Amino acid sequence: MKISTKGRYAVRVMLDLALNNTGECIKVKDIAARQDISEKYLEQIIAALSRAGFVNSVRGAQGGYRLSKAPENYTVGMILRVTEGSLAPVACLDEGAEACERCDTCETLEVWRELARAIDNVVDNVTIADLVNRRKKRLEALDYSI
Repeated sequence: MKISTKGRYAVRVMLDLALNNTGECIKVKDIAARQDISEKYLEQIIAALSRAGFVNSVRGAQGGYRLSKAPENYTVGMILRVTEGSLAPVACLDEGAEACERCDTCETLEVWRELARAIDNVVDNVTIADLVNRRKKRLEALDYSI
């Protein structure tokens, strides 16, 4: 399984919104500049996050985007599933997938199930708040090493 740029950027956007939360809306152009993402591509990502209810948008001169909820309410898994769809490593484990004719004799199926559980365990247990804290710790460590 490979996470696309859309998925990776969506996590970065959510983190950016959390890190730069002053209570005011954040403009796409500011996020795009900080994250080095084209505004056009970022607008597509923000639209998906908005449809999922993860971000609120405000129109107008003072408009922009902000998180709908607190950063601890969003996991990396939630964000990736909005942008990537299923995180299952094989099609037969996708939600709603029909069992293949080899299901009863497939020696590798349990390996793929274990892999899916491992992926879910990681992405569903890291929140945007965790990433904010990791960022703060990294910056503090840099300050101490200078």
